[in-house]
Amino acid sequence: MTLASPQDPAELTGRETVGATIYQRLRSDIIMGRLRPGQRLRLDQLKEDYAAGASTLREALSRLTADGFVLAEGQRGFEVSPISAEGLHEIAALRLLIEEHALALSFAQGTLEWEAEVIAAHHRLDSHELRLEAGDASEIIAWRKSDWQFHQALIAACGSRVLMQTHAEVFDKYLRYQMIALAFRPAASRPEHLALKEAALARDVPEAVALLRRHLQGGVDQALSLGVFGPQTTA
Repeated sequence: MTLASPQDPAELTGRETVGATIYQRLRSDIIMGRLRPGQRLRLDQLKEDYAAGASTLREALSRLTADGFVLAEGQRGFEVSPISAEGLHEIAALRLLIEEHALALSFAQGTLEWEAEVIAAHHRLDSHELRLEAGDASEIIAWRKSDWQFHQALIAACGSRVLMQTHAEVFDKYLRYQMIALAFRPAASRPEHLALKEAALARDVPEAVALLRRHLQGGVDQALSLGVFGPQTTA
C-alpha cells in the first residue's frame, strides 16, 4: 500500500516531518476505513485525535483533497470522500487499465533479480493468505500490505517510475473500497495469486492479463454483494 508518501518522511526535518506524518496517518485512516466515507473532518476534533496544529492539519487535508480522498466544502470545511458502487467499478477499471499495460512492459524487461523479487513477494502474500484462509484475521492490514507489494513486484520491471506511482495511487483507492466492505476472499485469491506468479515467471502476458481481469472482477463482485455501497444506478 502507498501509505507512505513519495518522499520518505525520514528524509525530512522539522515542520515538514510533522506534516508528512500527519498526512500519512490521515491517509491511512481513510483507506483503512477508520475515517468513514462522508464523515465531517472538524479541525477541533482532529487536533485532539492527531495531536497536530490547525495549519498542519489544513495542509494535510489539502493534499488529501488533491489525492481524491477528501472533499473541500468551502466554508463548511472538509469531509471524507464518499463511495459508491459506480465509484468501485470506475476505480477497478482504471486499475486494470494501468496494471495490464505495466505487466506487459515488466514481463518484457524483467531480469533474474526481478523474478526473485516476484517469488519473495508472493511467498509473503501466500503466508498471510494461508493464515487468513484458516480463520486468523489478526493480520488483515499486513495481508493487504503484502497484496500491494506483490502486485507492485509484478510490474516493477516496467521501467517507468511514474507508471509505478500512478498504479500505487489507484491501488490505494481500490483498497479503500475493499477495506470498507471487508471483502476478503482468501480461498479464491490465493490460487489466483499463485497463478499470476507462475504467469510472470513464464512471461505469459495474455495469461497474466486474463488472470488479473478475473481477480479484479472477483474482488468487485464480492464487495458489491455485501451491499455496503448501496444500489447501482442504471444508465
